Amino acid sequence: MTVTELVPYEDALAAYDPVMGLEVHVELGTETKMFCGCSTTLGSDANSQTCPTCLGLPGALPVVNAAGVESAVRIGLALNCEIAEWCRFARKNYFYPDMPKNFQTSQYDEPIAFNGYLDVQLEDGEIFRVEIERAHMEEDTGKSTHIGGATGRIHGASHSLLDYNRAGIPLIEIVTKPIEGAGERAPQVAKAYVAELRELIKALGVSEARMEMGQLRCDVNLSLRPQGEKALGTRSETKNVNSLRSVERAARFEIQRHAAVLDAGGKIIQETRHFHEEDGSTTSGRVKEEAEDYRYFPEPDLVPVAPSREWVEGLRASLPELPRLRRNRLREEWGISQHEMQSVLNAGAVGLIVATVEAGAPADQARKWWMGELARRANETGAELADLPIGPTAVARVCALVQEGSLNDKLARQTIEGVLAGEGTPDEVVDKRGLKVVSDEGALGAAVDEAIAGNAAIADKIRGGKVQAAGALVGAVMKATRGQADAARVRELILEKLGVEG
Repeated sequence: MTVTELVPYEDALAAYDPVMGLEVHVELGTETKMFCGCSTTLGSDANSQTCPTCLGLPGALPVVNAAGVESAVRIGLALNCEIAEWCRFARKNYFYPDMPKNFQTSQYDEPIAFNGYLDVQLEDGEIFRVEIERAHMEEDTGKSTHIGGATGRIHGASHSLLDYNRAGIPLIEIVTKPIEGAGERAPQVAKAYVAELRELIKALGVSEARMEMGQLRCDVNLSLRPQGEKALGTRSETKNVNSLRSVERAARFEIQRHAAVLDAGGKIIQETRHFHEEDGSTTSGRVKEEAEDYRYFPEPDLVPVAPSREWVEGLRASLPELPRLRRNRLREEWGISQHEMQSVLNAGAVGLIVATVEAGAPADQARKWWMGELARRANETGAELADLPIGPTAVARVCALVQEGSLNDKLARQTIEGVLAGEGTPDEVVDKRGLKVVSDEGALGAAVDEAIAGNAAIADKIRGGKVQAAGALVGAVMKATRGQADAARVRELILEKLGVEG
């Protein structure tokens, strides 16, 4: 059934209870593929990183990547999962043109990690526990490029090009149990869960987890049931959503779409759907198979994986401080509110601020520049903070120049501008642009004398007790020195020369 009019979100939630399931695929940062020795380096010529194994040629035998197994166990432990003492791979049979074997080597009923949870924090500080069903190992598909169409999709294309460099790259699929009880906050919970999971994956060092590059992508499963009922409704699965904002938008749209179908007396079709960034909508993909349709059976060419308890406990002991605990510690150390810390997290600035503090900057100054001037620059260009051409060391140096009085805030912004423009280090930019604060008392005194002489009426007001009028003279001096004077010192000199107490 096609729906053109969505039900208003509040009306949908008044009538129905949303239930979600989130499936997140994490592309591991191993040097080689999951079952062969081919490189995983990005940017190589198409089909240059393939071999008989990842091309599925007859007679080629796979071998499990030990680093991939270790990454899977570390992820499972960080998600509070049980780690299987014995598990094995299975063949998941289906036809995709970018899966050369016509089956995917995955795990089915025997995942390496299962029965865990992840506590996520919503923007108002509420903690919501998301139960984890499983985390299992599998391999990625190749990449199809559709040529000749208007949308880049297969519909309307004249032909398709296949690149198997990505086929066989290790993936961990993390599947939640049904997420119930979120109500109207379901889209926020989905976004917060993926955000927390991304931070956890990055903290573990098993993947860069860059969603825009497909290293972490989310399938959003959603169903509605009438308020007060227990039975689950029919779900839709919005595939490969690749940004936090889009995860939230996809969940919200599907809630409204499902409600519109149900209100009109229709039935939800269990299907995959495509998400459209431009308007936040979804469109139908294909009818979704059930597990039995994939004809899973044990992979005969791979031995089972049986991680020893000693090895697992050694990995548990080596886990880093997990993101939520780290944020709580940093928030206390920095002396900021929960809301302020959430803003830092949303901006992707936690690690950058930490690194800037480690480079010698005070925490408040590091946060000020990353969350102020640099966040503004990132928003203007549509870039991530971490992708700006300035790093924590440079920002720490700008903070140091401000602290020592060589720069004021205005000059510091100009220095950052120069670094972003590729003009060199902060010190080089200051030298090239002549940005240092005028600290010579004689030069400052002369500038103050000129301002007083040129603004006699204002000077008289100040002498008469209207000290606030000194701001106009400060402005005149700052203009004369091209903003390179210390405004506080200029004000002191003005009042001294006019014989007025500050």
